[in-house]
Amino acid sequence: MNVKICGITSFEAASWAYEAGADMIGFVFANSSRRISAELARQIGETVGENVKKVGVFVNEEADVICDIVKTAGLDYVQLHGDEPAEFAENMPVPVIKAFSVKENISYKEMFAYPAEYILIDSPPARFRGGSGQVFDWSLLENPDVDKNRLILAGGLSPDNIKEAVQSVGPFAVDISSGVETDGQKDETKVFQFVQRAKGAN
Repeated sequence: MNVKICGITSFEAASWAYEAGADMIGFVFANSSRRISAELARQIGETVGENVKKVGVFVNEEADVICDIVKTAGLDYVQLHGDEPAEFAENMPVPVIKAFSVKENISYKEMFAYPAEYILIDSPPARFRGGSGQVFDWSLLENPDVDKNRLILAGGLSPDNIKEAVQSVGPFAVDISSGVETDGQKDETKVFQFVQRAKGAN
């Protein structure tokens, strides 16, 4: 099971993710309490080496701004959380992860037709784009149009429910941010528990 720890804002959090065995870390470049600069993302990313992939999260950002940040921060993936059309993704300089809400007004067939390496399905948004940190009904993903080999599951995951989530859904990867935090900051114990339980679930 591949694991992405998103909303990384510190060297400590990145090192915990790396030591726990996370496959990806995510940096937020959109309006969020976890937003950081491209330069800080570069510095943090350098500490975890090449084996941990770096993902930049964007919401309806200008293409040239994204390209600049990809270069500065050394990103491996761009995660698009807004209303970016297919042509936009096709012009990105690195592979794309496209995020959709499970309550989106489009079909799974349309979601998985989007030109992205992976499709991230999250709970419906709250204040900011991206999930609300609430679990949705995973049985909604039992649909022939959901390509589990390209699916990244997000939304309300935690060390307590990750084993059940992986066994129920069987996604390519799982993505977590607030579920491994305490008082809005990444929590070392939760990061380790989450990664180890996700990878041990199969």
